Amino acid sequence: MSAHDGHTHEDLPLLGEGDGGGCGDGCACGGEEYVTGLDPQLAALLEEAGLDPIEVEDIATLALAEDLAGGEDVTSVATVPEAAVATADFTAREAGTVAGLRVAEAVVSLVAEEAFSVERLVEDGDRVEAGQVLLSVTTRTRDLLTAERSALNLLCHLSGIATATRAWADALEGTGAVVRDTRKTTPGLRALQKYAVRCGGGANHRMGLSDAALVKDNHVVAAGGVVEAFKAVRDAYPDLAVEVEVDRLDQIQPVLDAGADLILLDNFTVPELREAVALVAGRARLESSGGLILADARAVGETGVDYLAVGALTHSSPILDIGLDLRG
Repeated sequence: MSAHDGHTHEDLPLLGEGDGGGCGDGCACGGEEYVTGLDPQLAALLEEAGLDPIEVEDIATLALAEDLAGGEDVTSVATVPEAAVATADFTAREAGTVAGLRVAEAVVSLVAEEAFSVERLVEDGDRVEAGQVLLSVTTRTRDLLTAERSALNLLCHLSGIATATRAWADALEGTGAVVRDTRKTTPGLRALQKYAVRCGGGANHRMGLSDAALVKDNHVVAAGGVVEAFKAVRDAYPDLAVEVEVDRLDQIQPVLDAGADLILLDNFTVPELREAVALVAGRARLESSGGLILADARAVGETGVDYLAVGALTHSSPILDIGLDLRG
């Protein structure tokens, strides 16, 4: 548990004053000359987690700007005295795995105009129970209420992904297989969603189109064959990791002979996966993909494949219900 006490935000840009992150024009570009307005300790925690503080600040700023729509929180302004200060608890309403606590903290910090302190009670990746307090924040009451929904939208969404991923990781425990995500992410939120997968015990596939190659069916059609497509990528990018998708057992040997070291087995049945594992015999890593469901996770993992690709982790996970409660 750690506390960040007495931090003031006199140097932070206030929403509506034109300096909302990145290059300062609200475009979420993470401009090169911009230095994050987040507290240095918070920025360091985000970096330790593998997140870019400027990107987190940009996302938080956009979320807040969307909620305020150029105006102010009229309900809170009307009902809460300007000088009132309160402590609020981010509290789990159900059991799960949490992710995005520092992101939620960043949202609140961007709104807070006065002294701002936090008490960090759990860490991202921790399993939590219903009723458990995750994070406590003390600052101006109006600011807490203004930030509430944006902070919770991100925290609940990311914790839902982490919780779903944890269920897959638990199902695969002891098999040697690892669940990992895909590029089926929400535009603008990929880094956060893939971070949530890591919090849940999963692994990340490529972050984008440039850091690794994945030869899929349309590439095969365009290149004139699976082997042809693989060789074209290998020749053009000799140092890049290349994964090749196959949908039939008879495609595996030619791809192996061509030098592929990672093969995606698309829509293979469990018996076919076992046959593929026996055929490859450790000469390449294997990934099962295509309509995988949690109920079948262990059976798939026990075939000997290395990875299970599950796009649903990021595109279909329900939220984890978390609330913000003001102390009386």
